[in-house]
Formats: sequence, structure tokens, C-alpha cells
Amino acid sequence: MAKALVIVESPAKVKTINKILGAKYKVTSSMGHVIDLPKSTLGVDVEKDFEPRFIVVRLKQKVMTRLKKEAAGKTEIYFATDPDREGEAIGWNLVPHLVKENQKIFRVVFHEITKEAVKKAFEQKHDFEPNKINAQNARRILDRIVGYQISPVLWKKVGSRLSAGRVQSVALRLIVDRERAIAAFVPVEYWQVGSLFQKDGVSGLLEAQLEKINGEKTDLRSEADTQHVSEDLKTKLFRITSVATREIRRNALPPFITSTLQQDAFSKLGFNAQRTMMIAQELYEGIEIDGDEAVGFITYMRTDSVNIANEAIDRVRDYIGKNQGKEYLPEAPNKYKSKKQAQEAHEAIRPTDVFRSPDSVRKVLSEDQLKLYELIWKRFVSCQMTPAVFENKKVEITAGPYQFGASGSTLIFPGCLSVYRTAEEEEKKQDLSPYVENDLLTMKDAKSTQHFTKAPARFSEASLVKTLEEEGIGRPSTYASIIQTLVLRNYATRDRGYFTATQLGMIICDLLIANFPTIMDIGFTAKMEESLDLVEEGSLDYVKLLKDFYVPFKAELDHANTNLERTNITMDRPCPKCGSGSLMVKWGKNGRFLSCAHFPECKHAEPYPTGVKCPESGCEGELVERRNRRGGVFYGCNKYPNCKHISNKLPAEKPIEKAPDAVA
Repeated sequence: MAKALVIVESPAKVKTINKILGAKYKVTSSMGHVIDLPKSTLGVDVEKDFEPRFIVVRLKQKVMTRLKKEAAGKTEIYFATDPDREGEAIGWNLVPHLVKENQKIFRVVFHEITKEAVKKAFEQKHDFEPNKINAQNARRILDRIVGYQISPVLWKKVGSRLSAGRVQSVALRLIVDRERAIAAFVPVEYWQVGSLFQKDGVSGLLEAQLEKINGEKTDLRSEADTQHVSEDLKTKLFRITSVATREIRRNALPPFITSTLQQDAFSKLGFNAQRTMMIAQELYEGIEIDGDEAVGFITYMRTDSVNIANEAIDRVRDYIGKNQGKEYLPEAPNKYKSKKQAQEAHEAIRPTDVFRSPDSVRKVLSEDQLKLYELIWKRFVSCQMTPAVFENKKVEITAGPYQFGASGSTLIFPGCLSVYRTAEEEEKKQDLSPYVENDLLTMKDAKSTQHFTKAPARFSEASLVKTLEEEGIGRPSTYASIIQTLVLRNYATRDRGYFTATQLGMIICDLLIANFPTIMDIGFTAKMEESLDLVEEGSLDYVKLLKDFYVPFKAELDHANTNLERTNITMDRPCPKCGSGSLMVKWGKNGRFLSCAHFPECKHAEPYPTGVKCPESGCEGELVERRNRRGGVFYGCNKYPNCKHISNKLPAEKPIEKAPDAVA
């Protein structure tokens, strides 16, 4: 009988780790959180130093009963929950429920599920880290206080099923601010002039752009000005006045961390953040190879550190030397620096064995697993390779007050780009070798083109995650859930990976900014993350952190409860059932709908109208707004089931988020 019990979070790890450790150990799973704050109440005593009341989660009662039976009689209990703050707290919260006086407890941490890493972790067993637990508990308490005390304000003042979150609401503000910047944007007209030049004896044409007039950057704002320049150019003699050649070295990018993996997976593979993390979890927890024991393919996927273990560096350098060539291997390993708050004890996301190439495991991985693994593998191999070298050539052509420029770059040595490259690192091919200083050129063609400055782009999965990271909002483990919550709450819609703030999202954001300016301040949220890091470092008391936060927050909360007026959006037509009440816009789990203002006396409700006639021939119905299970918006005919028309979009001239005849 096993003398020691090992508790991990995910059941997918159990079989693999049990095989690695052998019969002396019994490995079991907690299935994630077993202990948490109660759902029905705040669960935090703000008068007693914010003491949390942790309980066994109702749906995990059977799990707790099983864990108690498995822990009974064991001499040692090892908590091998995930290697982050949350994992530390999950393990620690189980201790009082499972551990008896005569049992020894140990914390073990590994960042990859391989035989070497797991055995090394058990050799380096240690005690729980109180500061890490305090930091996680402080985060949990902060989130609970904000969510459970602001959300009821929204229920009373706007509608049911609404929520606010300490980090979620700031992310919403980013999307809303961007939406308003797009709406307020006024495009500015500008023109560009491009020309084709020929040199005697050279068959090809040289393509160049007008860059300066009288030494100043070109600023053509009208067709008339551009036409004047184009006519003037016909009278000029063109000469090459400068040819500059320089060598550009492109260093390798660092290995992936959570945010950059999510960004690249969206840009290259079209995966949203949640899908990326789900697939990464599968690769981390292990996949069977040829019917043998499961093997973890990548290191832990929730990390903000670009640190790489020395053993992994040695292996990848060995791989590069054998498979890419000595010229691709730098004399010393490439070093990368993490952001200040990154947990350096963690590693970047990398393959557990770099010699396990994507081609060698193609048969054992699903299509999505292979795509993501290949992305991670290539980025890791590339990060330890020599720089790519480009030759960049710039030709300047002058005619009177006009200066044209032509440029091109040629890849001389691919280096790290032979394995992994981004779109920005492509060559700009134009053969400039025939052109030297003082060459005379003939302008063969000039073409002027009209352009308009573009509004800021809506956030994509990639750009939103990048902004959250840059602003210090949230942490690697929270990016995917933040985005998912905003969509599921109908605060934003997601169309092909790009986010649009909904009418409800804008209302909630404005209300929160007006009444909870501290919570909605991006700088404050980032500073709170830094304070939580200080708690983990042991340089800040978590109770002081909570007190400093709660006093001003409580003042804002009291003011909102007393002074905030209810927000109603009504339609300019009466209820078709009772005739006396106006129709009001309300929000439920499936998005917007219309309800009688006299509810509950009158229970009439109907889908939210768009003002767009159903396009089906012979149908007199109107398209109404609906939502699918993943939070996406679509439009169906209100005559369903007689008419089953479905559209993903409304006509472009119909602004989706402006309710017809709506009055706030």
C-alpha cells in the first residue's frame, strides 16, 4: 500500500505522474478548487481584518470525501498543485481538511510533466510559501469585495444578471474607450505620388515614392495640390543623389510567455485566447505516444517569465548545432529579460524536449494541438539562434524641390528567421543594384492616389491581450477569462476575433466611471497588481493592502447606493399587450430584449428589434437580435418558426448598437 499521497489539480496528470513516481505514491486529483468563498454571501468579514470564510464548494463535496479517504493512513501528503499563487492556495486550503497531526506535508512544484522534472521536484520538496498564499488570498478577497458589492448596485439601477469585476471592468473600459474613439474619428484626406523611373541600359523600372518637397515631409491634402505637383514633375530632370547601403541584424524574439502565445496564436492560427489556453493545457498535461505513458509536451502555460532552464538551453543548442548548422548557433546562449513583476522562478513556455520535433509527433497530436505545438517549438528553437542579416539599400532621387525615395532589403543570412518569422520580417524585394549616385533617370509614369487617415482599429484578441499586459491589468492566468466574461455578459460582441462594445457595455462602463472612478482607473488597477507582487515578496502586509483599498472604495459604494438614479431605456411605442406601459430595453442571459414597464403586472416580453425587414422573399417579418451559447450575436426573423432566416450581420448602413426609437 502506498505510504504517500500526492494531490494534483487536474485528473489528466494523475496517470502520468503515478507511473513516474511508482508504487510508493498514490496520485489523486482535487479537480481544481475544492475550497472557496461561499457563493451566496460576501464571505469576507471586513470588520475582522478581512478574514475570509472558506468553505467546501457544494459541487465538490464528493471530491472532498474521496480525498479524505485517500489521505487517511498516509504518512506523507504531497501537494503538487499548479506552480503559481493560485496553485499554492489551492493546496494550502486543503491542509486543515485532510491532514492529521501525525502526517507530514510537503509542497512540490514542477513546470513540466516529464520524468526528470517530476523526480527533481520531489527531491526538492519544501514547505508552503505563506507570502504567496497571502497574495492569492488578497487577490481573491479584492475581487470578491468588488464583484459582490458593486454588482447589486447594477441590478438595482440597470437590470438583473449584470456584474462588475475589479479587472474585468477596466478591460471593458479599454474596449468602450476605443469604440468611442472610432465613433469620434474624423478622417483626413491626403494624397501620395508614386513614380516609375528608368535608367538607360537597364530593362527594369525603379519604383519610388515622393517623400519631400523643399526638404519638408510631403503633405498633400487635396487633389488640386497633387495635380499641380504631378504637372510640375513632368518638366524636371531626375538624378540619383544618394545611395545608402547598410546591414541590418534582426535578433531572435524571446520564447513565449502566456500573453505573447495568445497574441501569436490569434494572429497566425486564428485561435482565441480561451482556445489557445485549452490546447496548451492539453499539451502540458500530457499525451500518450505509441500507447506508452503520457508525456507532457510543453512547460507550464501560465507564466510571465522568459527564463529558460540551463538544461533546456543546452539541449536546444545541441539541436541547433546538429540540425541547423554551426553558423546558426551563437557563441553564448541568448539571454532575455522578463518584466519587473515576472516570477523568475517560472520558465517561459517551451517544448519539454526540443528533439521532439513537430514532424515526429504529427501522428499523435490532433490538428489544433499540432498547430500550437509547432508554433511553440519554432519560437523556442529560434530564440537561441543567431540573428538574421538583411542588406538594406535606400536610393534618393532629386528633381528641383522634389525628393523621391526607393528602398529594398535582401536577406543575406536567415539565422533565426529560418525557423520562425513574423510578417514584419519579410523581405522588401526591389533590385537596386544597377543604380549608383549621379545616375540620370527618366520618369516613365507618375500616379497620384487618394487616401484617408484611418480610425483606431477595434481590439482583436491579440491586441487586447497585449494592451492588458502592457498596462499591467490582470495576470497571465486571467487574460482568457476576462475576455470570455465580457462577451458572455453581453458587454462586448466578438466578430471574427474583434471586439465591439455593446450598448449595455457602454452604459455599464459610464455608470462605473461616474460612481467608482478609482476602480475604473487603469493606473490604479496596475498599481494594485504591483502591490500584490509586493505581498508575495513579503514586503507588504496583505491586511494593510486590503484596508487601504477598502476605505475609499466603501465611500464610493455608499455614495452610489444613495445618489445613483436608475437607468431606463424605453422605446417610443406602447406595450402591445396592456397598451398602457412603454416597452423598455432590458438585458438577460441571452442579451437584450423588450419588456413592459409595468412588469410584473404585465409580463409581456419580446426579442430586441433591429428595424430591418426580413430579407426572405414574401416574409413580412423583422430581424431581431439573438445570442448564441458562446455570446455571439446573430439576427433571426421574428416570425420564427414560420420563417427560419438567420443572418450574422445587419446591412452596413444599419448601426447595430443604436436601438430604433430608443430614449434613455
